[in-house]
Amino acid sequence: MIQVLSGVWSLLLGIVFIMLGNGMHFTLIGLRGGIEAFSSAELAIVTSGYFVGFLSGARLAPVLIRQVGHVRVFAALGSLMSAGLIAFPLLTEPWAWTILRLLVGFCISGVYVTAESWLNNAATNETRGGVLSAYMMAQTLGIIGAQGLLNLGDAAGAGLFIGASILVSLSLTPILLAATPVPAAAVTRPMGLRALYTGSPLGTVGIFLLGGVYATQSGMGAVFATQIGMSAAQVSLFVAMLFAGALVLQYPIGWLSDRMDRRRLILGSAVLGAAACGLGWATEGDLWALMASAFLAGGVTTPLYALLLAYTNDALDAEDMPAASGGLVFTFGLGAIAGPLLAGWAMQGGGPFAFWLVLAAVFGVIAGYALYRMTQRAPGPVDETESYLGVLPTATPVAVEAAGAWAAEQAEAEREAEGVA
Repeated sequence: MIQVLSGVWSLLLGIVFIMLGNGMHFTLIGLRGGIEAFSSAELAIVTSGYFVGFLSGARLAPVLIRQVGHVRVFAALGSLMSAGLIAFPLLTEPWAWTILRLLVGFCISGVYVTAESWLNNAATNETRGGVLSAYMMAQTLGIIGAQGLLNLGDAAGAGLFIGASILVSLSLTPILLAATPVPAAAVTRPMGLRALYTGSPLGTVGIFLLGGVYATQSGMGAVFATQIGMSAAQVSLFVAMLFAGALVLQYPIGWLSDRMDRRRLILGSAVLGAAACGLGWATEGDLWALMASAFLAGGVTTPLYALLLAYTNDALDAEDMPAASGGLVFTFGLGAIAGPLLAGWAMQGGGPFAFWLVLAAVFGVIAGYALYRMTQRAPGPVDETESYLGVLPTATPVAVEAAGAWAAEQAEAEREAEGVA
């Protein structure tokens, strides 16, 4: 494993820098939007624009890579993203920010596709799980670390946006200098939504709803915190809590996932998420209660994503898993576009604390649908489930397919080992 990671350290370092820049800009949108007096509805449209771009980039980046290669695509998209981040304080209008967010979302998605293709090529079947885990850890730490950097400047000026742009530009250096030729990105054509729903109704509906939860948390969390009067330092801490919870809860949920009916775990996680959001709504602004709510609500979101992916793979034949992965990423993206729009509309009419009500309601629907599906289909044998891998919601089909293939191979190896014993 050390030998493999030594070959991709530059890529992982570059990903950390990119996530520092991207994580800063996510929170800055809420902070600066409040200063510019943008409404909740306007900021919701700006947030959805990012996920429209992200979904488009995941579909188009492999085509660009096949045409001009990884290095050129990575450099071009990284440069465009850096330029887009600088432009935010120059064009403080909702329509301009929506366009810029669409551009940034497209670029970061293409960067992910390129990076994940490199990682997948560098790993073997034996090391792929560890490499992907290191990649996901680099992303998460980058997002959390970005919140600390926001305390080094004032969101009312251009300095923090420039800093985010510099970090993205710096990320290109270690990656491009160490880049080695790899095969063009190969992404299987996504499975249609009808076929995906037929194979796994809970996986399809759950991943769509969770897309709305994740996008609302990551895109509207800073908007909520700003609107209730938190300081810039408190806003950054609040957003950090939304992602820090996943670091703590990912392992125990993953451990349970391979040892019990996953539908029960999906139900329990969604109920915990709804309860945490209910606490956030009932706090009446108590700072540390809000931080605890963010920690728990954000903490179950990322594990739920990986859990729903694993549950869907359990219901499919091995040859259908790559296409299903692409279909699930697309479905998640549709939910991510819709979620902030719903939250923004609710916050516009019901005040900032409607943020928690929307999240609680969506978590509740996931829990209710999981409970319903448990009455429609008998649970499968626990020892025949595919292995769980903590894939982040920001992963593109390249990483999701690679994780699915690794999980299937691990599960098969475990069954063979048990058969020999």
